[in-house]
Amino acid sequence: MITKETILSGWHLMRWLRLGMGLYAATVAFQLHDPLSGFIAAIFLFQAISNTGCCGANGCAVPTSTKRSTREIENVEFEEIKTK
Repeated sequence: MITKETILSGWHLMRWLRLGMGLYAATVAFQLHDPLSGFIAAIFLFQAISNTGCCGANGCAVPTSTKRSTREIENVEFEEIKTK
């Protein structure tokens, strides 16, 4: 769900770029009466407003959590296999 907080916060370079491309594509769609450009404009504008991308909001970003796992590291034993 898109909230007011989502729309108004977190404006970074890619979000501004999507907004610009969406507005440009919308202008082209109206000038040329082109439904494909209108569809592309709708996609870019939706991504800019909802702060989503191809993978969702920061879906492709690397997690910034620095907490280490509380699991203990197990010692793994390897067995060497020799070929004839």
